Amino acid sequence: MAAVSAPVPVAVVGPTATGKSELGLDLAGALGGEIVNIDAMQQYRGMDIGTAKLTVAERRGIAHHQLDVLDVVETATVARYQEAAIADVEAIRARGAVPVVVGGSMMYVQSLLDEWEFPATDPQVRSKWEALLADGGLAAVHAALRQADPAAAATILPSDGRRMVRALEVVELTGRPFAASQPQRGKPRWGTVILGVDRDTTELDERIARRTDLMFERGLVDEVRGLLDHGLREGVTAKRAIGYAQVLEYLDGDCDLEYARERTFIGTRRYVRRQRSWFRRDPRINWLDGADPDLTEAALRVVAASRGSIS
Repeated sequence: MAAVSAPVPVAVVGPTATGKSELGLDLAGALGGEIVNIDAMQQYRGMDIGTAKLTVAERRGIAHHQLDVLDVVETATVARYQEAAIADVEAIRARGAVPVVVGGSMMYVQSLLDEWEFPATDPQVRSKWEALLADGGLAAVHAALRQADPAAAATILPSDGRRMVRALEVVELTGRPFAASQPQRGKPRWGTVILGVDRDTTELDERIARRTDLMFERGLVDEVRGLLDHGLREGVTAKRAIGYAQVLEYLDGDCDLEYARERTFIGTRRYVRRQRSWFRRDPRINWLDGADPDLTEAALRVVAASRGSIS
């Protein structure tokens, strides 16, 4: 008797607010699957409203993985996620279920679906560059990166202090450009079928605005207040999440609530543009219109056709 091959995973990626979570649930239900979260901030316990995390009731009884696995004082890293999510996907496949990977955190997607070996880290080297960031600010770190690795300085956002620090650390430890440690797109791990969900820009902006208003109406400010007791300020990554950073400014008296709401909307819209640009460069993604009333059926057709080509 021929061995039964393990189920091929399906990934649902794309910009924020396009409808990935609902499609992921529909696919998991139709395919007999379990969901693996690939949204960095949904890993945090208690960060629910501001990340649009599905409630337990909304999950339709479908198992979800990589949700609520970090405390807000812990640092979310791509390397930790990669190791844990690979283990989840392989365990799901071993059970004969279909892993349905859902989310839009760009580097997390690439770490899971592509072969990516992370360079070693050194606390002393890292602390040196973190001290430069703390003392000299983003401009000083960007200047150091320009000198050490001009190509990295040209591609990493000057506002992304954490990634610039990591690039400087990697360059110092390896003696090679930061790009040499980055993954190259090839055949997706496990032969994963990648679906991308997007929408018309005007429609998506309206959805982002409604989603932002709903978050504040549902108690985002109170959620952030509660997380302060759990060490939100002491964390490195959690406090920088869109919405949470703006509410912290409001609670600190640095802006009024309407300004915090507006900056959350603008920050989300800007992030969506970055996601769209990043994902659109990946030729492996099968794009779907999130506004299609037959979205789930369209997605299932792509999955069926892709599985046929894989087999």
